[in-house]
Amino acid sequence: MDYIIKTEDLHKSFPLGNHEILDVLKGVNIEIPTAKLTILKGRSGSGKTTLLNILSMLDDPTSGKVFIDGNDIGRMSLRQKESMRRFNVGFVFQSVALVPIMSAYENVDFALKLADYKGDRDKRIKDVLSVVGLDKRMTHMPSQMSGGEQQRVAIARAVAHKPKIIFADEPTGALDTLTGLGIIKLFKELIEKEGITIVMTTHDPNLMAFGDAVYEMEDGELKYVPAEL
Repeated sequence: MDYIIKTEDLHKSFPLGNHEILDVLKGVNIEIPTAKLTILKGRSGSGKTTLLNILSMLDDPTSGKVFIDGNDIGRMSLRQKESMRRFNVGFVFQSVALVPIMSAYENVDFALKLADYKGDRDKRIKDVLSVVGLDKRMTHMPSQMSGGEQQRVAIARAVAHKPKIIFADEPTGALDTLTGLGIIKLFKELIEKEGITIVMTTHDPNLMAFGDAVYEMEDGELKYVPAEL
């Protein structure tokens, strides 16, 4: 299988004071397959968000290596990391953080401008909003949308600039089960249509069956969960 992200013996520790150290990640080794949905499951405090932040270059490990597209990000400058995040990575969070004074269309357009998108912005905006099922809600403001619709705008915004990887931290955490399942099915459609890789965290057991690869975090350690389970 082709992998877009790989780690080697990843550790992350935080000082607690009184000369004590909290070990949040304890030698994590993971391979993220290309153009698949990888799910990191685990309870709050298990280390899954810390791992996601390191994989997405929002944080640095205490030790160990992360490779993205074969590049050792530990050897990259801050500017190179920022460039990779800007052009090759998209983010979806539990809190959608849409700009409240912008319509769905304008929120996606704003993201394309930030990414310095060189293609036909109008066409791309309409295409991605159509893919997420909001082609008739483009002019609506976030306040006029349900939580699920707002998350769909956030997803359209994240994929609009055609990143290679989407990192999603508890993207269904604020949604009811049925709406959350709809978001995961949308992720699967985007993988098929856009060829992107999606890595998401969740503590919802109802979503595990949708993952192409599922890993469980427990007390800073990672274990692979076979598909048949």
